[in-house]
Amino acid sequence: MTKPMIYLISDSAGETAEKIFQSVLLQFDHHDTYELYRSPYVKDVEQINHILTQASGKQALVGYTLVNSDLRRYMQQKAKALNVSIIDINGPMLHAIGQLFNQEPKMKPGLAYQLDESYFKRIEAIEFAVKYDDGKDPSGIEKADIVLIGVSRTSKTPLSQYLALKSYKVANVPIVPEVDPPTELYQTDPNKCYGLKISPTELNSIRKERLKSLGLKQNANYATVERINKELDYFEKVVEHLGCPVIDVTNKAVEETANIILQIQMAR
Repeated sequence: MTKPMIYLISDSAGETAEKIFQSVLLQFDHHDTYELYRSPYVKDVEQINHILTQASGKQALVGYTLVNSDLRRYMQQKAKALNVSIIDINGPMLHAIGQLFNQEPKMKPGLAYQLDESYFKRIEAIEFAVKYDDGKDPSGIEKADIVLIGVSRTSKTPLSQYLALKSYKVANVPIVPEVDPPTELYQTDPNKCYGLKISPTELNSIRKERLKSLGLKQNANYATVERINKELDYFEKVVEHLGCPVIDVTNKAVEETANIILQIQMAR
């Protein structure tokens, strides 16, 4: 049986189109039974002609993120002539936002990849998250936009990196009963601190898997219920003393937790 074909055309890198399609395809069963062809940096009608001719007469769909108005117009006309199904991914948003701001879009491809101020800010945030990860240097607590607090295996590091991609400088502090939190933690603004709590059962499962991946015995003290409860009790005392927001990360994806934090940040 011939697989359906999806063609993604862009006058830039084409990552936007691919991310949107991959996200949508997850909503369908057998979403991997297709052929995907990505055509980035399309600059002329000859390239469009070639792709649409390939798609013509087949079980195919063409999605495009073309900001060049001439190429978009040609795409629509040629696809209609060849009876090819197409989706203008950027078009409706460009039109709607143009009306909202009462201005014409720049119509320049590749603006998302320019080395502008926001790009360097994001790189700086990523480097910051690496430098001040896992309490390596407490001096980062005062410099950070966001400080994450939690016991081991509450996704502090991946959450720090995810928020760094949003250009936030993030430091994270591990909570261990035998070690007092750094004094810098109690001296900083509690509004930028976020405690990450988790259910003992979930943490027990996560830590056992971690030990297993390291080739260690799963009954090590690190993963026992007694040890976990001791750590979580101490964590509760620390965040209560700080008076900071606490987020339950049990069964939450990093993206979910990040969105909760960002909503709180933006509401302030």
